[in-house]
Amino acid sequence: MKAKFKRAVPYASNALNLPVADVEAAIPYYEKTFGFHVVSRGAEPHKSVILARDEIQIGLAENGGDPTQEGCFFEVDDIEAAFREIKGKQPVESDFRIDKFGDTPVRVFFEVAPDGLCYMIGQRQSS
Repeated sequence: MKAKFKRAVPYASNALNLPVADVEAAIPYYEKTFGFHVVSRGAEPHKSVILARDEIQIGLAENGGDPTQEGCFFEVDDIEAAFREIKGKQPVESDFRIDKFGDTPVRVFFEVAPDGLCYMIGQRQSS
């Protein structure tokens, strides 16, 4: 069973303008690892692509930004399924941690894309 991606929250300001050096080179990783598909492409003001999966969309753009300083939090409905899908192996407890967002505990793990963008994947936990 695949996890449902419910929400994408950017670390900075815009999940539809995440910086990468080469949009075309980045797309296969996002399709294979996260199960995204291309929704649209743009050329102005810079080369970009919008990718979608389930209820979320993200955008990759050759905008000159530093990808090592950007990424998104992806909220999912099943953290174990997301881990198996993205990491391609059975979960290892040490790869997960519990973070708090306000009063809400969230079980999370991280994936760093080859382009340098970092993604936190998480599922809300009961308090």
